[in-house]
Amino acid sequence: MSTQQQEPESQESPQDPEMKGTESPQQRRLKEKEEGMVDEHAEEEAEAAGETVHIKVFRYDPEVADKQEPRFDDFHVPFEKGMTVLDAVMYARDEFDSSLTFRHSCRQAVCGSDAFFVNGSQMLGCKTQLSELEQPVRIEPLPHQEVVKDLVVDMDHFYDQMHAVEPYFQDEDTPAASDLEEQRQSPENREKIKMSSRCIWCGACMSSCNIAAGDNEYLGPAAINKAYKFAMDDRESEEIKEHRLRILEQEHGVWRCQTQFSCTEVCPKDIPLTEHIQELKREAVKKNLKFW
Repeated sequence: MSTQQQEPESQESPQDPEMKGTESPQQRRLKEKEEGMVDEHAEEEAEAAGETVHIKVFRYDPEVADKQEPRFDDFHVPFEKGMTVLDAVMYARDEFDSSLTFRHSCRQAVCGSDAFFVNGSQMLGCKTQLSELEQPVRIEPLPHQEVVKDLVVDMDHFYDQMHAVEPYFQDEDTPAASDLEEQRQSPENREKIKMSSRCIWCGACMSSCNIAAGDNEYLGPAAINKAYKFAMDDRESEEIKEHRLRILEQEHGVWRCQTQFSCTEVCPKDIPLTEHIQELKREAVKKNLKFW
């Protein structure tokens, strides 16, 4: 059922973002979903024809002599209605090559562990339908991150940047246990930050960011979005908010963003990352005008 061929390592880079008209990428993406641009009939036709899907999977293993040179392996996986990229990779592993390595967990676009570079764009494997993709489907690890093995990348730097913005609620004075009470948030404030709270730490945005690729110290869109969630939460004091803005306005903080929208384009949870970064820039200017 499968064939395996060797090809040179791909040098393909993430798709460059383009602005169309006055719509933001976020608005355009949602509009495309609403208009049903995905051909629903293609999936049914493929299933009826008993077709297979041709996937090309990146392979690399520094601990095995004949796998130290990066290559692509070809697999032909039986297509079934509703099949995702993750389903296809799992089938290839279970039926053809048990050494094929990748991360996955919840399979419901919640854990964020199966972010891949599919046909030139960052996507969640469990969320991406094979019927929406051109064949052969090219599946690679996230760009701009060190590859550990096959589709697995080292996420340590990403997690370091996320923790650098102190991603937890802070209160200046912790009351005694007997005085603790519920800290309520207004519906308006909840509405303002609800999208930022949807981040699943998949790293797709960081991988798509050209600035992060060239500046290893840049906090990156995911970490800045996490900081936005807390900086805009009206339950924290003004002093804490200023502390957060000082972290964000550092040389490798929000001012590094060049508003390319690539992070917003690939976010699987449709978070308006670029808009959040721009709003934090405005807040930083209000507090302490500083440009790097």
